[in-house]
Amino acid sequence: MTAQTPNQTPNQVPNQVPKPGPGFDEILAFHGVELDGGDIPSLQGFLEYLYAVNESMNLTRIAPEDAWSRHIADSLSLLPAIASEDAKTVIDVGSGGGLPAIPLAICLPGVHFHLIESTAKKAAFLEAVAVHTGLANVTVHAERAEKLGEKPKGLLRGCGDVVTSRAVGRLKALAGWCMPLLKPGGLMLSIKGEQAQAEVDEADGTLRRIRLDVVDVRRGPTGTVVAIRKRG
Repeated sequence: MTAQTPNQTPNQVPNQVPKPGPGFDEILAFHGVELDGGDIPSLQGFLEYLYAVNESMNLTRIAPEDAWSRHIADSLSLLPAIASEDAKTVIDVGSGGGLPAIPLAICLPGVHFHLIESTAKKAAFLEAVAVHTGLANVTVHAERAEKLGEKPKGLLRGCGDVVTSRAVGRLKALAGWCMPLLKPGGLMLSIKGEQAQAEVDEADGTLRRIRLDVVDVRRGPTGTVVAIRKRG
């Protein structure tokens, strides 16, 4: 099999990801997520592209048969919170292989997503996958979050209704990167693992110092969503 590169055309992507199984629907139901009819084909296309490129670029270690639960459902666990904020602009920090941002952008076409990825090859992949999946609501920034949020005129400083992340550093450091990107009153949503509460406890002093308040720590079937509000 020829390794997929971001420059290959969509019809060259081989099929190696199974269709979603019943476990996927159960996880979505747990989070109260309902997909539109066209979402599954678009999400499938994203996964096919991700795993094809993964043969030549280290984007994920999750097996394809686990992708729907470990990648898609995990990403979509943020969807209800984003919808409840009536968000128009979401900034994703450390986008890597496009998770959670690309699945969210597929399911929320009325929201604009800014994907921040400082590694040039991964940023190029994100640009290519946005074209491959037909996403007009995605902008990729090959830059560090600190640069985009810096004083006084960082390009994305104070722009985000919501800032998302998944498996990007310890919360104590992550909060410092995300806070400048948020509007006053904006929401930071971070998907964490089993040590989520320990990270929250560790970051307590830092969060209070930079005017962030933890509003929810919710464990789900695939991960823990930590929700943090920037004070107005």
